[in-house]
Amino acid sequence: MLLDGRNTADTLNEALKIKVEQLTKKPKLEIILIGNDEASKSYVKGKLNTASNLGMEVHINYLDEAIDQLSVEALIQKLNTDKGVHGILLQLPIPKHLDSDYLISLIDYRKDVDGFHTMNQGLLFQKKDGIRPATPLGIMMLLDFYNIPIEGKHVVIIGRSQIVGAPLSKMFLDRNATVTITHSKTKNLPSITKQADILVAAIGKPKFVTKDMVKVGAVVIDVGINRVDKKLVGDVDFEHVEPIASYITPVPKGVGPMTICALAHNLYALYLKQEKE
Repeated sequence: MLLDGRNTADTLNEALKIKVEQLTKKPKLEIILIGNDEASKSYVKGKLNTASNLGMEVHINYLDEAIDQLSVEALIQKLNTDKGVHGILLQLPIPKHLDSDYLISLIDYRKDVDGFHTMNQGLLFQKKDGIRPATPLGIMMLLDFYNIPIEGKHVVIIGRSQIVGAPLSKMFLDRNATVTITHSKTKNLPSITKQADILVAAIGKPKFVTKDMVKVGAVVIDVGINRVDKKLVGDVDFEHVEPIASYITPVPKGVGPMTICALAHNLYALYLKQEKE
């Protein structure tokens, strides 16, 4: 059965839209987009459209590819102190001459809509209230929407990034799953992935997960977005894995829309916190 991220996101966003309409002012997101990366432009467009449909305000700061580090730092500091701004998002990747880790650390964690700031990552691993990274949060929202049990299940994650693998593992642990994290150095990978009740592929290699790596009846979450022959494909060999999986996310229209949905929910949460202060 397909885990339809687009329809799920639309349903959850409709409920959020009703909440936003009841606010005294619009939550505002500032996006910093550096350079001309086509994929980044596409992602930003999706975020802009979703937020606009929800009655939120989005402003995109288009910066030249050759911009210097200090100029980006100055913009972030300005947005940090602007009380009319509730969320700040640095669209990744950014040009290599810029220090992305430092720029993310500069964003006020109370406006960190992506959940990448060290403070928010720390709050997650301390099991305290904070903003969760959007892709892991979107995955959990999708599983909950389909009422897929998590407690007691064996979750295997392929990929250990700070954006997906590591935070997602903690979120599953907090829901009482048993979690195994695998990566490029893992030996006998198929023997591990075949144990998974829930298998998450976030390794960035097209069609990496094949049928022989998946247990019959497993739930398969494909985080990968790879362009092959001008088509988008995931990290899972969907055509051959789909018949044996109980649930599987497609690419596109799977995890991607849920990430943007989670961002919108994060912006709403940041707005509520800041309005209370």
